[in-house]
Amino acid sequence: MEKKGVAELLEKQRKYFNSNTSREPGFRIEQLERLRTVIEKHEDTILEALYLDLGKSRMEAYISEVGYVYSEINYMKKNLKKFARPVKVKTPLLYFGGSSYIIPEAMGLVLIMGPWNYPFQLMMVPLIGSIAAGNCTVLKPSEHAPRVSVLINAIMKENFAEEYIAVVEGEAETAQNILENKFDYIFFTGSEATGKLVMQAAAKNLTPLCLELGGKSPCIVDQDTNILYTARRIVWGKFLNAGQTCVAPDYLMVDRKIKGELLKSIQEVLKDFYGDDPRSSADYSRIINEQHFLRLSALLKDAELLTGGEQVQAERYIAPTIVDNISVDHPLMQEEIFGPILPVMDYENLEEVIDFLRNKPRPLALYFFSHNTEKQQKIISETISGGVCINDTIIHITNRELPFGGVGLSGMGNYHGKASFDAFSHHKSLLKNSLLFDIPLKYPPYKVPLKWMRRVLKGL
Repeated sequence: MEKKGVAELLEKQRKYFNSNTSREPGFRIEQLERLRTVIEKHEDTILEALYLDLGKSRMEAYISEVGYVYSEINYMKKNLKKFARPVKVKTPLLYFGGSSYIIPEAMGLVLIMGPWNYPFQLMMVPLIGSIAAGNCTVLKPSEHAPRVSVLINAIMKENFAEEYIAVVEGEAETAQNILENKFDYIFFTGSEATGKLVMQAAAKNLTPLCLELGGKSPCIVDQDTNILYTARRIVWGKFLNAGQTCVAPDYLMVDRKIKGELLKSIQEVLKDFYGDDPRSSADYSRIINEQHFLRLSALLKDAELLTGGEQVQAERYIAPTIVDNISVDHPLMQEEIFGPILPVMDYENLEEVIDFLRNKPRPLALYFFSHNTEKQQKIISETISGGVCINDTIIHITNRELPFGGVGLSGMGNYHGKASFDAFSHHKSLLKNSLLFDIPLKYPPYKVPLKWMRRVLKGL
């Protein structure tokens, strides 16, 4: 869409937003119900599109994309009236007779820009938050998942007026055209590099935003752990969606006392999950496009492969791959892998792990496997990351009571559950004072001794 077309669309949305229709709590709940009905109607087509774009099995696509969205809608519908209610807070005694409130209100016009790795879920879950908060929304799906993008566009056009929810498809130039316009809030999920460009564009209009990025999420394994369960949970989290998950374990740091045992168990679990030939497994996904296939293929050069490494470019297939004895200078350790390659390093003690992490950008997720509660607490208190998951991978982002988001280069802002409602809302402060009487203490000329005023102000 050209600049003029985007500007005209936003003018329509601004007019609709100013009609107050989208802000009515009953209307918001109706739209969430409609969204669920629409998704249910098109569920088979959505699952098919996810298979064609990413090779996702119906089960994986349902669990990680469609089913996840259903759960988010149900949670938001159940809690929306409570979330939208003004919250009364304390008022200082100095303003006796007054009352104070925090009022959640819609931001206005919202832009949601989605990624290609979970192209349906990562458009719909932010949209749920935007609808619940009372906004009008423009969706920009990723062009790298073309079938899902086309489907989202068709579904939204069929069921929602464009002055309320609109979809704009296109390449990078289209995204740039959109960002040149004034929005009231921007929500972006994607790479660090693109996130910086989005933030630069937002800065021109001082537009608040949420950036959900990624980074190299470490997975640390202590010697005091259940080897089999640890191996299963690492393999599941790493190779879900062929490793194309922003919170996937990016690299493994394992106590050298159990390294051999753990790696042997990981190899056995890979066979249990995907068989002797993962290429023929119905549950193993494909790389999104040739560009990313070639990028991942190049990362495997001069790497010590413990298992995997097989590639079929025509199918965008890269086998689940474990790379042993990786050095910190290897290309695999320089950027987020975002693919089915797991580099492995070992360590002697937890202090060296913590020192290593402190000198790296703060990750989106950090995983630690150990029975030892003291070591668990040490990892939690002495490292900084967007989120921490102990003795498992990825599942922390599925708890709607936990805000999900990054810190530093892994992002800013949070969403999921109530955090989604809060992300797309402005929390307005309100103090209502009384006109029945007046306390002259605050007015000049000041006749109260300073020592008395100090006591008064200490009580505020």
